[in-house]
Amino acid sequence: MYEALKHAHSGFRWIILILLVFAIFNAFTRKDVYEKKDRMIYLFTMISMHIMLLVGLVLNFISPKVQYASGFMKDASLRFYGIEHLLGMLLAIVIITIGRRKSENAIEAADKHKKIRRFYTIALVIVLAMIPWPFREALGGSWF
Repeated sequence: MYEALKHAHSGFRWIILILLVFAIFNAFTRKDVYEKKDRMIYLFTMISMHIMLLVGLVLNFISPKVQYASGFMKDASLRFYGIEHLLGMLLAIVIITIGRRKSENAIEAADKHKKIRRFYTIALVIVLAMIPWPFREALGGSWF
């Protein structure tokens, strides 16, 4: 079960990244109109992030990469997966959720897209920083 969840979590990141980039691109290109399609793009991106959070939380409890034993802060890999990755991704999800909510509360279409651009871009930067990419060799990440 661990391997299946790990590969699902790792593969689903590409969908999340595509959705985030698409939502940000949409917010940059559609400044004067806010339609149901825009709302659905932003909502689907947020929901996908929340689903990814649920899978990640399950992995947090069953993964051998997450060990809260004595001295785990000295090991870069254990610290990354146990603290940095978890808190960074939680922060990104909170920022996306707040941004979408603020966007829905805005009145003007331009303000709605502006809030999405701002919050989703900040979240994208955090997500990119917190992914265990393969070139970060000490973390043991993979492309899928």
